[in-house]
Amino acid sequence: MKTSISLDRFDLKILRELQDNGELSNQDLAERVGLTAAPCSRRVKQLQESGVIRDRVVRLNEKAIDLNLFAILHISMDKHIPERFEEFERTIQSLPEVMECYLITGHDADYQLKIAVPDMDRYQDILLGKITRIRGVTGVKSAFIMRKIVDSTAMPLNYV
Repeated sequence: MKTSISLDRFDLKILRELQDNGELSNQDLAERVGLTAAPCSRRVKQLQESGVIRDRVVRLNEKAIDLNLFAILHISMDKHIPERFEEFERTIQSLPEVMECYLITGHDADYQLKIAVPDMDRYQDILLGKITRIRGVTGVKSAFIMRKIVDSTAMPLNYV
């Protein structure tokens, strides 16, 4: 069960270190944050059980696995009804090329997607063969990522 917890300076140090390197051993983590191994391990477990630490992932080098094209798509829907959104979201979740999907406001679109594909041919297959065929999709605007300036998964902890 996830509960709200109060984070102290050691918790924040743990979170910063794990965001920087999620593969740290408990011993290395404890040394970096100034704790012994047992209390550090208990704190990490509490942070996981409370839902503060959601998961740990491995980030891949996209070029090494032949993902050379990243696109941001803005999707417009015909009707703003729950059934339409549910169907769109269910379909989008089944596409492995979709890395992110957000329901957005303040734009001429309803959704923003980030997709990764090897090349323009595969992008065309996804766009025309799958995304534009989802019931309710009335428009798609695409922008292609030329270069990553900031590429981080770390959450800012200076507000905690």
